Amino acid sequence: MSVLLQFIGDWGHALAAVLFAALGIFLLRRRQEAAELRTLSAALLLTSAWALYVSFGGVSKPLSGLGESIRNAAWLLAMFVMLRRASAGRQGPIGAVVAVYAAVAALVLIQTVTDLGWRQLSLSRDVQDALITSTLILRMMTAIGCLLLVHQLYTAWPARERDRVALLLGALAAMWTYDFTLYLIGYFAPPRVTGLYALRGLLMAVLAGVIAIGLRRDLGGRVQLSRTLTVQSLSAFAIALYVVLIVAVAVLIEMIAGPYARLIEIGAVFFAAVSALVLLPSPRLQALWRVQVAKHFFQHRYDYRTEWMRFGETIGRPGEEPAPLGQRVVKAVADITQSPGAILLLRDDAGGLAFETQWSWPGELPEAATLSGAVAARLEQGWIIDLGKPGEVEALPDWVRNDRDAWVLAPLIHYGRLIGAILLARPPIDRRLDWEDFDMLRAAGRQAASHISEAQGQQALADAQRFDEFNRRFAFIMHDVKNLVSQLSLLARNAERHADNPDFRADMVLTLKESVGRMNEMLARLSQHNKGRAEEPRPMPLLPLLAQVAQMRARQHPVTVAGDAPPVLADPARTEQILVHLVQNAIDASPAGSPVMLRLSTQGQEAVVEIVDQGRGMSAEFIRRELFKPFSSSKAGGFGLGAYEARTLAQAMGGRIEVESKPGAGSRFTLRLPLATPARQCPSDEEAA
Repeated sequence: MSVLLQFIGDWGHALAAVLFAALGIFLLRRRQEAAELRTLSAALLLTSAWALYVSFGGVSKPLSGLGESIRNAAWLLAMFVMLRRASAGRQGPIGAVVAVYAAVAALVLIQTVTDLGWRQLSLSRDVQDALITSTLILRMMTAIGCLLLVHQLYTAWPARERDRVALLLGALAAMWTYDFTLYLIGYFAPPRVTGLYALRGLLMAVLAGVIAIGLRRDLGGRVQLSRTLTVQSLSAFAIALYVVLIVAVAVLIEMIAGPYARLIEIGAVFFAAVSALVLLPSPRLQALWRVQVAKHFFQHRYDYRTEWMRFGETIGRPGEEPAPLGQRVVKAVADITQSPGAILLLRDDAGGLAFETQWSWPGELPEAATLSGAVAARLEQGWIIDLGKPGEVEALPDWVRNDRDAWVLAPLIHYGRLIGAILLARPPIDRRLDWEDFDMLRAAGRQAASHISEAQGQQALADAQRFDEFNRRFAFIMHDVKNLVSQLSLLARNAERHADNPDFRADMVLTLKESVGRMNEMLARLSQHNKGRAEEPRPMPLLPLLAQVAQMRARQHPVTVAGDAPPVLADPARTEQILVHLVQNAIDASPAGSPVMLRLSTQGQEAVVEIVDQGRGMSAEFIRRELFKPFSSSKAGGFGLGAYEARTLAQAMGGRIEVESKPGAGSRFTLRLPLATPARQCPSDEEAA
């Protein structure tokens, strides 16, 4: 043995001795009379004594084998006491298990006698070699028997308390597995076993830490075996064992194959390596491995915390280019059951279920993937249809019954109402569904249904908002239509008296053209493709626009314009719409012959347009409560939208509208718009060039 291995072996066993002694003393200081704690303390202290002796004397000393036998016997006694506690109150004999304990104890006794015999007695070389071989075989048999008893104790322990002994029993299983590997290689290739002897101390030190975590009562409810870590650890252990077996086979071939040993050895190693590279990446083998680990090491099939976090992650964080919600939902449910694909069906207008989307469905999708109302009614009762049972598929359509990939049909229920269903593909390892599968699918189905129902509600709300926007624009347009009707009605009445007047006819044609233009603008605003958004504000003069509005309304009522102001920063079309609303309201409120005055001026950085009438006026309460609210009007037959839309458009351009009015004294509406900056009024010489 090299100096480095000797150093690692000595100090590794010394560290293990310290840790096991500390654990044993810690348990003794608890002052509890439980027999299992006393025997467990004894096993820890005897393990410490064995490790300490090995660190001082080495594995070649006579008592090292005896110390290991005493260590094994102590752990067997501790396990037997734990078994009696686990079996308390249970029916059925445990005589068979006791017989196994007795057999393993007998093996420990025989190997102890054999080990002392070849070390202490003066025997011939052949007899001594036979005894050494027998000792190795007996130790391998002891390790195998101890591993079987560890597994039996874990399965016999109450399911609700297995997490409290899982780490302890796992450490014992690792200890005896290492011993088995050690003596197996020592049997086939004695010169190559010195390194394993040296490294056993470090392994025991690590196992002492694992046992310490398992024995801490205050961590009993928090420390649990991670499924991912368990699968990875067991996979690493299985790979290591596979490599050890390959080495053992290679050594055996080298011993018995004679001159062809090298060729056979290379071929066997090559075959084993290629087989591992081909089989290990197989999804079917990986799924089988996960199922077996979950079946034999955990109480439940699913790690609910992990599955729920992955479920929410799949649905809630789609990434930069998210897939549709339906695909994310079916993928989240399929990942729980390890299904390679899924189909989402949603409720249709006829009460059945129709195809919505799919995720990685392995087979061909039918042209009409639907389910009848009778199937939907059954699913709405909470039934999960297992397609592996012949009686479950009688009411299903042919496209489901004839698809070999179809595995289970799970409902999506939201507050007692069926939203849809998910058809899952058969996983790589086909298995029968049990109660845990049904519970998980029901819970996942309810959660998926809530996401789909929320998305449908959001879509319905968006549709309602679009209809509301359409109705709002339609209400404004109806207000403008009313104004046009009033103008055309006045024109029709005057036509009866002035039809022969050429000037009137020319004015009538102009009025009709303007009315047609206004109607086309209103139709464009009502169109679904026109959102009614304001143009980008730009510098514009107000006086020409006031004159144009006054001229348009002069045929209906006298309107005067006075004053001037610099250009403002506004949208011309929206500004004209504001002035038309305010002027029309003033005309409607004014008596015949009483002019409406438009006054233009400047105050600070704002242009001020005053629309003044001498009409009936409004009360302060009406102005405060009703004036700028839609569908509220003081005029008979009015829509109450003119002032509301005018203020909304003014605010959108950074302006505002103020009102002064008294009943019987008329009203003054003041429109204030921001002035355009000098840089926006006229381009510079360089820009003009």
